[in-house]
Amino acid sequence: MTTSGLPRLNEAAPDFNAPTTHGPRSLSDYRGKWLVLFSHPADFTPVCTTEFIAFAEAAPAFAELGAELLGLSIDSTHSHIAWMRNIKEKFGVEIPFPIIDDLKMDVAKAYGMIHEGASDTSAVRATFLIDPEGKLRAMVYYPMSNGRSICEFLRLLAALQTSDAHGVATPEGWQPGDKVIVPPAKTFEEANRRVASGEYECTDFYFCKKSL
Repeated sequence: MTTSGLPRLNEAAPDFNAPTTHGPRSLSDYRGKWLVLFSHPADFTPVCTTEFIAFAEAAPAFAELGAELLGLSIDSTHSHIAWMRNIKEKFGVEIPFPIIDDLKMDVAKAYGMIHEGASDTSAVRATFLIDPEGKLRAMVYYPMSNGRSICEFLRLLAALQTSDAHGVATPEGWQPGDKVIVPPAKTFEEANRRVASGEYECTDFYFCKKSL
């Protein structure tokens, strides 16, 4: 990790072993699966409630992509359980994923979720995508005041999996089924050959797309 305490992309995600609403969980429990680890500032708060409802409703879509969900806040397991029951009672939504009890802030600090400019006692809205090998592949931070778009994390997860499977990149706003970006040519000869071949949809030698 860097001196700022933030984990780094394409390196091993910080390990953890923590109590949750579904019993103890560690990073190794998710080996072989994608993990979406996300923090929220506090239980029983309105923006967090909307996010948890959205994550719960999207849980089947994440599962279809081979990903599990794991929430976190600096609250107790009892508080988490009470909030989960409240969401079920008031909104009719079952929260199917575990929520980490991080009262000591061990996990939050390891993942750089505590930003003193926002709060020194609550985790910001951080989301981490961890691949089946335990490597951190993406991390996104939101301010306390604004909720995340859960659909974006589904899109990003699908994009990462597509890049891994096919050795390609994805353009802005890419959705499954859209054309992908071919890695740039590495030599002058390859660039000329690529443009002349007609194999790809090339705007110029460095910008070529194809369908999968």
